[in-house]
Amino acid sequence: MSTKHYAVIGHPIGHTMSPFIHKRLFDLAGIDADYTKFDIAPENLAAEYDKTLKHLDGYNITIPHKQSIIPLLDGLDDKAKMYGSVNTVANLDGKATGYTTDPDGFIKAIEAAGISLDGRIMILGCGGVARTMAYEIALRGKPFEFAVRREDVGKAGLLCLDITRKLPETKVSFGLIDQIIGTVDVLINATPVGMYPNTDAQPIHNCAIGRCGAVFDAIYNPLETTLVKRAKANGSKAEGGMSMLVWQAVVAHQIWDGSEYDKKDIDKLVLDAAEQLL
Repeated sequence: MSTKHYAVIGHPIGHTMSPFIHKRLFDLAGIDADYTKFDIAPENLAAEYDKTLKHLDGYNITIPHKQSIIPLLDGLDDKAKMYGSVNTVANLDGKATGYTTDPDGFIKAIEAAGISLDGRIMILGCGGVARTMAYEIALRGKPFEFAVRREDVGKAGLLCLDITRKLPETKVSFGLIDQIIGTVDVLINATPVGMYPNTDAQPIHNCAIGRCGAVFDAIYNPLETTLVKRAKANGSKAEGGMSMLVWQAVVAHQIWDGSEYDKKDIDKLVLDAAEQLL
């Protein structure tokens, strides 16, 4: 069997963890494949699609190409259509199909951390990452709320409206991030606050963290943000974003070749990826 060829594309792409993670997943599955990275500027995407991308077996996509790749593809799966975003492409029998594995990566990471999406669920932020998480929570029939900065109130309102238009039964609201009152059962940080190099920052005050039953932080650099550390110190379940990064890669492999993985192997890969990041 000949070697299969995969890659990740983006701009800039210098510090991506994708090659390390995907090569390990191919090794675990016993599949003969290589995986590289291509830095493709937005104005060169169409040309590189014809020259390079259509000849790969599959590839991953990061900023800024998750939407602009769509017109070049032959089709999308249902979830990619709903999100209007693609981060994984499978080239099979001359047809390029786009998928988004970020939502499933989020859910699998939450499940692997033993965090149950029940009770009062709060998402910090209302950007692209928050939107992905919000839809997955809404699809499971769970009520939730956003906590945002004052300058993002209008954006949060529009996101809530978009969600309830597509999923009318959803109960969603929003408030200010610096005015969180009461206990939160599941807190999800979808903001960049606390990301390297500003690792001392945290998105909410200590007193609010102390009222959280469980915390999931989408940030993966550092492996444990100040938010995650404080939550653990309070005795709460807390998980960082490296697990989400790895699990969305696992879902990509399930699409590409149907591979299945042992949770222990994935847990170890999360830790090894953290060491590699350092």
